[in-house]
Amino acid sequence: MENSPIFKPLLSTTHSPINAHFSKNASDFVVRENPLYEFSGSGEHLIVEIQKKDLTTAEALSILSNESGAKIRDFGYAGLKDKEGMTTQFISLPSKFEQNLNNFSHEKLKILSMTKHNNKIRTGHLKSNNFFIRLKKVLPSEATRLREALNLIDKNGYPNYFGYQRFGKFGDNSKSGLEILEALNCGDKKVFGKYNPKLRDFLISAYQSDLFNKWLSKRVEISRFSECFNANELKEIYKFDKQTIANLKSQKQFFKLLQGEVLGHYPYGKVFLCEDLDAEVEKFVARDRTSSGLIVGAKAYEGKDVAKEIEDMFFEEANNFKHLMNGSRRYAWVWIENLEYKYNEQQAQFSMSFTLQKGSYATVVLKEILGRDIFEI
Repeated sequence: MENSPIFKPLLSTTHSPINAHFSKNASDFVVRENPLYEFSGSGEHLIVEIQKKDLTTAEALSILSNESGAKIRDFGYAGLKDKEGMTTQFISLPSKFEQNLNNFSHEKLKILSMTKHNNKIRTGHLKSNNFFIRLKKVLPSEATRLREALNLIDKNGYPNYFGYQRFGKFGDNSKSGLEILEALNCGDKKVFGKYNPKLRDFLISAYQSDLFNKWLSKRVEISRFSECFNANELKEIYKFDKQTIANLKSQKQFFKLLQGEVLGHYPYGKVFLCEDLDAEVEKFVARDRTSSGLIVGAKAYEGKDVAKEIEDMFFEEANNFKHLMNGSRRYAWVWIENLEYKYNEQQAQFSMSFTLQKGSYATVVLKEILGRDIFEI
């Protein structure tokens, strides 16, 4: 997984690696979904809160389908949850199947609650996810470093990379996605027989995600170098004009904004161009808005000026396939919420909990905390 030959984005943290053992199991990795809205208690759709372990969301739905009689297409869910660990999420199905689940029992899947709502749950219909992570074999000196890293990330935020889960066990999903796009662009219809539609779309999204990660890694590099190098050195490295360099050097926060980049209201809202940089930096520091990176594809909101030039370094080739992909924007820099942590010296265990906006990966945060790939040690 983490040791696959996949592109490894630059971390925003610079501390030396922290020694701690992490295992993605039901005791040490727990995820709870926070729904986007309160359920009404009445309606045509049954809302089921499920808790699963060692099951993908698809596997859980298959089990519930067999038990309830509902077809897979009848189910709705806000997002996919990891197979490893203990995860809780909300799903919907037609309420006429409710009585078939009254005596449901399964060793890896529990029904925690049931209610009703007038709408089916759709992809993206979640507010956030709460995570609990326990690290083991943690010495007191390493616990101190973990506290420092967590406090730093809590203060500064972190780059919203796509996690390793997106890229496959061998890290080749992005490559497969590009091959599919090249075949489709050439009119090669054999690709339709090789991949089912859902897998084809997922692999293409992995290609888009890989490009996003590479672009964001460059933005992290620019932010870091802006603090480490003087104006002349930055000009030599990036060939930026004097005003761009002055803008970078004047910003005190770690992640630097650029004139002409696409911003988004945070934690949700419309995207727009950064035209008044000073004003937007102030609102960025207040966590009222943030940088919004490109998911390359048709109809995606595009930046301009130096921000567009940097995007073109990574997305220019993919523009040949724009008509074959759905484009969008993704928050590039985000913040954790509700951070809590505790160290048990006797058991040498360090536990932490925090909330992330939808689409963000706890494993990405953990890499920032540990300063390394999470399965290295």
